[in-house]
Amino acid sequence: MHPTPEKVTLITGASRGIGRAIAERLAQDGFAVVVNYAKSADQAQALVQRLTQQGGRALAVQGDVSRQADVITLFERAVAEFGRLDVLVNNAGIGAFGVPLENITDTHYDALFNTNVRGLIYASQAASQHFGDSGGHIINLSSVVGNRPAPYSAVYAATKAAVDSLTKSFAAELGPRRIRVNAVAPSLTETDGTAGMPAAFREHITQTTALGRLGTAPDIAGVVALLASPATGLMARFCTPMGACGGNPCSFHRQLVFQPIGSSAQAAEAHRRLDSRQTTGKPVFLP
Repeated sequence: MHPTPEKVTLITGASRGIGRAIAERLAQDGFAVVVNYAKSADQAQALVQRLTQQGGRALAVQGDVSRQADVITLFERAVAEFGRLDVLVNNAGIGAFGVPLENITDTHYDALFNTNVRGLIYASQAASQHFGDSGGHIINLSSVVGNRPAPYSAVYAATKAAVDSLTKSFAAELGPRRIRVNAVAPSLTETDGTAGMPAAFREHITQTTALGRLGTAPDIAGVVALLASPATGLMARFCTPMGACGGNPCSFHRQLVFQPIGSSAQAAEAHRRLDSRQTTGKPVFLP
């Protein structure tokens, strides 16, 4: 039997992209890592194998964060395996862009809010029940669009605004129990998921950043690692923007970069792609 590790993190949606980079970085920092995934079992197991070969401890656990029963099981398995929980990273999320007001449907709304908001609430509830007497830390992945929404991404932006609000509310509520809650709000980040975004839009965003480049998954992971470290022990209720744009992306959205969905056939295709989001693991850029 392995001894109980000194620190354990659970990362939702960790099989790819930003979540995978966070898992790799926190493992380097000495955390035992619980890799949650919804559909990408092969990628999750490959990540666990790689972390283990590098001398770390890791466990892959399937679970849809929008289902409370899955979340309860996820945390029970994590604590049964490692004996404790210290940091939760709420990374699982769905992105959808290019959807005008007239095409917002129950399918679109539910897909985004169920994962981005409901899932965060369920995971935060479970984590708060499993943190020990020394407290813990919840780190939420938000987005700059939560504070700077753009056309045709209203529902996605609303979910991230909700993440920002929940971060501050939970921080105030859980602080007396020595549980810190913070958020990281990336701008456009280079991942395999965002590779499908129109090149002209990517270039526009790049030009409006202070450093003249898009963020990378390791960039985001580095900030999460800093928040998870003792160096930030007094930080709570912070929402840290990363790569925030200096220009006005809204004006560019109104050009022909993200064509809004027009026909019912296009809308049906958009909904099909939303339904397949957790299978592909990629944001939905429509059409």
